[in-house]
Order: sequence, then C-alpha cells, then structure tokens
Amino acid sequence: MKKEVSGHSPASRREFMRHSTLIGAGLMATPFLSRANYFSGAAGTIKIAVIGCGGRGTGAAIQALSTKENVKIVALADAFRDRLDECYKTITSDEATDNGSVKAKVDVPEERKFTGFDAYLKAIPLADVVILATPPGFRPIHFTEAIKQDKHVFMEKPVATDPAGVQKVLAAAAIAKQKKLNVVVGLQRHYQNSYRELFQRKDLIGDITSAQAWWNNDGVWVRPRKEGQTEMEYQMRNWYYFNWLCGDHINEQHIHNIDAVNWFKGGYPVKAQGMGGRQVRKGKDNGEIFDHHYVEFTYADGSILNSQCRHIPGTMSRVDEMLVGTKGSIRCGAGSISDAKGKSLYQFDLKKENNPYQTEHDELFAAIAKGEYKFADAENGAHSTMTSILGRMATYSGQIIDMDKALKSGIDIMPKVYAFDAVPPIVPNADGYYPVAVPGVTKYF
Repeated sequence: MKKEVSGHSPASRREFMRHSTLIGAGLMATPFLSRANYFSGAAGTIKIAVIGCGGRGTGAAIQALSTKENVKIVALADAFRDRLDECYKTITSDEATDNGSVKAKVDVPEERKFTGFDAYLKAIPLADVVILATPPGFRPIHFTEAIKQDKHVFMEKPVATDPAGVQKVLAAAAIAKQKKLNVVVGLQRHYQNSYRELFQRKDLIGDITSAQAWWNNDGVWVRPRKEGQTEMEYQMRNWYYFNWLCGDHINEQHIHNIDAVNWFKGGYPVKAQGMGGRQVRKGKDNGEIFDHHYVEFTYADGSILNSQCRHIPGTMSRVDEMLVGTKGSIRCGAGSISDAKGKSLYQFDLKKENNPYQTEHDELFAAIAKGEYKFADAENGAHSTMTSILGRMATYSGQIIDMDKALKSGIDIMPKVYAFDAVPPIVPNADGYYPVAVPGVTKYF
C-alpha cells in the first residue's frame, strides 16, 4: 500500500448546542430478516461492549446506559489499563448521570476487562452491540471485526484517517447492510432537532450554490511525553497530534461541519484545494498536525464549500455552518432560514432543542430492542471522513486533489505492527521534532 508523504519518504460532547450535527434521509425501518440481527440474553437484555475507554468512550457508555431500553455493559476494552479503570470507576459511580446512578446496568467482572492492542477481539464476541470510541485510526479494524461477528455498532467519528481505512469501512458498511445490522456514527447533527427541522425546510432556499463551515477555537489538550514511555505508547497517549491516529483536526473535529454541508447538499465534493500550516502549535508535543486549514471544496454541480478550521488561542471562535441558495440562506447555528433579502422564512424554537448525543443512542437502542433495521450511517460516515481527509491532502500538498483518485489511491498511513515496542509510522528527529508536511513539497500522486 502507498504511504502518505508528509514532508518525509474532547471539544466536549456536552457542548452540543455549539457543536451540533443529523439522521440520514431515506433509511427504512424494516423487520430483521436474519439471525445476525437477533440479540440474545436474559429477559431480552441488550449486551454492550465498549472498545475505547477514554473520555468519549466513557461518555458514550453512559449515554447507552441512560436509554430506556434493557441494556447492560458486559465488557470493557482499551489499550491502557488506567483508562479502562477510570472508565469503570466513572460508569459505576453514583454520579454517573444527572438522573442518578446507572451502575446497576454494568456487569464487568475482572475477567471481562481486556487491555492491549488485541483487546477488541476478546470483547466483541461477548456483546450484541459494540461501542467503538478509540482514536479513529483504529476504527476500520474494529468496525470490520464487529460486522464480521454480526454486531450492531455505535462508532464515533471520524471513521478512518487515510483512504485505505475509508475503503475498509465502506466494504464493512456494505456487509452490515446485507446483514441488516444497525450502525450509528457519532455525527450527531443528524440527530439534533434543529438540524433535522432545517433539513426538512432546505427547499426554501432553492438550489444550494455555496456554503461556509467553521471550526475555529483555542484547540484541545496536550499530553506531554513521560519518562519510560516507548515511542508507540507516547503517540497513543498523545494521539491527537499524529495523523495515523487522529487524521489532523480537520478530520477529527471539523468533520462535523463538513458532514453537515454534505448532508444538505446531498452529495460529496469531487475535488479540493486549500492552504494551511503550523503558526502557533509547533512544539515537540504537537506532533505533525497543522493548526489551521482553509479548504475550497468543489461539488459536482460546481458549487463551493469554503471550509476553515483553526486551533489558535486568542483568536475568533466559531463553530457553525451556513448554506446559500438561489432563494435564500440557512444559518445552522442560529436555526434560521432567510430569503435573499434577509426576510425570515423560518426560525427554530430553541426551547425544542434536544441533546443529540443522547438521542443517537436512544434511537439506536430503541430500534435494536424492537428488532428493527433502521440505521445505516457507516457509508455516509466514510464519505464525510474521506471529504475531511481530502481537505488535509489539499492543505498539506498545496495541490488540487481529486476525490476519486484520492479514494482509490490506496494511501495507508497505519503501522504494520501493533505493539508498544513497535516503531510507529512517524518518528522524531534527533532534536525531538517530527517531520511536518510542506505545501509545494509534499506530494501524493
């Protein structure tokens, strides 16, 4: 497989009102037709395995336990024991949810706590539903295994960090459809009331001719290197700053905004060009990713999405999307639709807003409990992930990148060996700094 060349051969889920995302249109609710879709257990209990016990995995676990269905977490898996232990402590605490403890729904004895790179292989067989919340580089491997073992899936976005990974997810998504396995991806604007209502009324603005999307804020955590860590462990702990694990913040966070525009457009860009770099976030613990990206995505009809994301403290903060049509515009964050002269055509009642992070779990587990096949988010999740990766390839290279060529490129930036003493795909130089992409020098094709 080809290797990506980079100059060398939790924004919190609780902030849903600011960082909102929706449900894929046209998914039919049909009865399960195969044994692959039948969950078993005492009194119809839906058994859950959590793969990835960091902050997002812990949050997703609590949201799954907070649904109205008869659910139980029966297995936990993570590369690191300390993260697993912290997750277990949190979900079994009396303060796990606003409405009281969910610990009665947790049944994870020591023999069902798994650690290491192969932990997922031990946890998945024990469950009916698998929550995938590790760093996204592992998503294609874990998703493929879950579908192979006939499991329903909730998986966080993005679903890959390179084109080869996207192709793996697309292949597994096709099998999931054949088996009628429900798959929800954590692009939660698809499950947010305001976005759903705006989508239903998008024809008010006519044909969408352009769009803008923003994820501009101060940035996220940094986990400095600790004495005694191998290079692999350090990168796994500080995963946000390495592309094989994260895919850069255009992929890990800005995907929410990019996906929302794709959803309203009803398609995906065919090419991209842009600019970006490291102006502030360029220390040894900042790995190889950029701190700003500006991308011009072009769709098949010639319409343009101007996309910007920035992680620089002290700068203008905005996380939002705007769509402009032949008759008016939609401002997603404001929940408003206006005509071409600025006259209001629709205003969402913010009192009717929901918590989409909870709703995505509520609806998934309700469908599973009823024996319905209702959710097939993986294909869209893969294509929106590829859109974000396309943007990264454009900013890293400074070239126009064709979507079809990039998707079929086979570019694979993942390790060949998964072990804490193995060498990661990128390593620092003698001074402790990592190679960084240089526009005009970094090449893909």
